[in-house]
Amino acid sequence: MDFQYFIELFFGGLTRGSIYALIALGYTLVYGIIGLINFAHGEIYMVGAFTALLVAGLLGYLGFPAGGILIVAALAAIVWTSAYGYTMEKIAYKPLRNAPRLSPLISAIGMSTFLQNYVLLAQTPDFVPFPMLLPDIDWLLEKFNYVLGPSDFFILVVSFTTMIGLMLWIRYTRMGKAMRATAQNRTMAMLLGIDANHIISVTFIVGSALAALGGVLIASHMGQINFGIGFLAGMKAFTAAVLGGIGSVPGAVLGGLTLGLAESFTTGYVAGNYEDVLAFCLLILILIFRPDGILGKHQVQKV
Repeated sequence: MDFQYFIELFFGGLTRGSIYALIALGYTLVYGIIGLINFAHGEIYMVGAFTALLVAGLLGYLGFPAGGILIVAALAAIVWTSAYGYTMEKIAYKPLRNAPRLSPLISAIGMSTFLQNYVLLAQTPDFVPFPMLLPDIDWLLEKFNYVLGPSDFFILVVSFTTMIGLMLWIRYTRMGKAMRATAQNRTMAMLLGIDANHIISVTFIVGSALAALGGVLIASHMGQINFGIGFLAGMKAFTAAVLGGIGSVPGAVLGGLTLGLAESFTTGYVAGNYEDVLAFCLLILILIFRPDGILGKHQVQKV
């Protein structure tokens, strides 16, 4: 076995796994708070990538430097998709909060279809090029550039920094404690003075921002996007969330990294055609043998 090839696949898996983890965090945050699988979350990732593309095109036309374009485009995508997440929760999910569980699920699928077709009509069904905006840091990776590219390094640094920051924010801030209290028992949290509606809105905003950041990073890494990239990425991120334990923030990170590594090694040692099959096979096996996930806890329902 070529050890250099193994290391290259390992870092490639970490790169894609970190993107899955960013998206999976949105799934697990929303599920942890209101018990809803937001199947429109993958489309938020896609909208974030297109928003960054439009902003980057405008700033490039105005002569901004590439590094500045990337930062501004990412911030614009985060703000815009956060507004999407907030609006989506108010329109599609809040009116159905006390409805049977199938109703918000159907509403989520409807929002996913709506956003896909909205971008399809507003843009184009074809893949469009995304500018390579990641900074040139070959000098920093001079000894590792044979296994780790600059874009991979940048994605890993940004995504891991973001994920660690999110976990610290949830753990130690007032808002994070309110989110954990709402997730544990929403009724009791409201009795203690926590505005559960505000917490739910914040959760959708944070999840959408994470998905948008992942969309900008992977679009700049791959160099092209289209209206359909959100569906498959969303399904894989959902698989990662279930793998790690839906509702568990560390579990979402662990599940995303595990799925990314599994796909990378499958592509490298078996065939690239099987990486998508692997994701859904893992989902089926998890639901059969470990439905609570790696770090998930079995929920005992009181009757």
